[in-house]
Amino acid sequence: MIELLYFIAIILVIGVVVQVSRVYELVHVLKGGGSKDIVVTEDEGRWNGIIYILYGLGFFGAYVWLYIDYAPFFLPVAASEHGIEIDRLLDFNFAMINIVFVITIALLFYFPIKYYFRKGRKALWYPDNHRAEIVLTIIPSVAMIFVIVWGLKTWNSIFSEPAENAIKMELYARQFDWTARYAGEDGQLGDFNYRLIGGMNALGLKADDSKVQDDVLVRGEFHLPVNRAVDFAFRSQEVIHSAYMPHFRAQMNCVPGMTTRFNFVPNKTTEEMREITGDPEFDFILLCNKICGVAHYNMQMKIIVESQEDYDAWIAEQETVAEQEIFADLESDKRALPDGALLAAGK
Repeated sequence: MIELLYFIAIILVIGVVVQVSRVYELVHVLKGGGSKDIVVTEDEGRWNGIIYILYGLGFFGAYVWLYIDYAPFFLPVAASEHGIEIDRLLDFNFAMINIVFVITIALLFYFPIKYYFRKGRKALWYPDNHRAEIVLTIIPSVAMIFVIVWGLKTWNSIFSEPAENAIKMELYARQFDWTARYAGEDGQLGDFNYRLIGGMNALGLKADDSKVQDDVLVRGEFHLPVNRAVDFAFRSQEVIHSAYMPHFRAQMNCVPGMTTRFNFVPNKTTEEMREITGDPEFDFILLCNKICGVAHYNMQMKIIVESQEDYDAWIAEQETVAEQEIFADLESDKRALPDGALLAAGK
């Protein structure tokens, strides 16, 4: 709230200064002055340059202060193998942008003091310089080509095929929560059909698919083993959601009517990240990064990364689809409806 008040106060001060300057101009005109009477002296030009330099120092001071002040809100180190490469690429881009920005703005502040008005000095007519134009075209082009090639190489490595021993799991999005589904002992996720969504079967799983029965459904939080590939499938029930796991530098849209995929290898456990960040309550998190409705802000799920042994112990404690009896209402429908009616109903 205090930041808003500061902002309003600054706007009001700027407005007052503008109005006062306009009043001053009107008074000057009423006294018989005009634009033809205004003559810029050397002292005024020099002071204008000095003030601009002081403004530039304040500008760069605020620029550095913002980086320092907002540093606690930056993401910590990447917690996935591909995330390390993404951070390198991003850091390189930021370094290039900052270097060009600082040089350009510094020159902008320097020129008013270097070239302030002096009597007898004439402006140099400098219409073009083909050599400078070529250099200033080639250098950005080479830098851009380098970034594009690096980016494509990183992209291809991220979307490569997952390892053979990758854990297969699905993240299912719906307003406004997530469900994680793990492949069972057969290592395959069971089939689904959106027509089957209803009752306890929120994911539309097929009851007659043998691969479905040993799948594991969890909500609230899901676990991943460190240093092992995870092959994610993403689905959505009704609108476009976006599965965003910022600490792993992973994001994928969840689109109704289709399945999208992403895989990565987590390389830091939750406990390791708590030590790195100095936050004993740190947790990895899955967020929705699309504005999907009124409760979008609350659509999240905790992620626990742990050793393979701890993961195996956790997954062994979870109930399978068969044990959760999500098809119990389907069995009651079978008893209630005549033969063939269930099939006609799309179940």
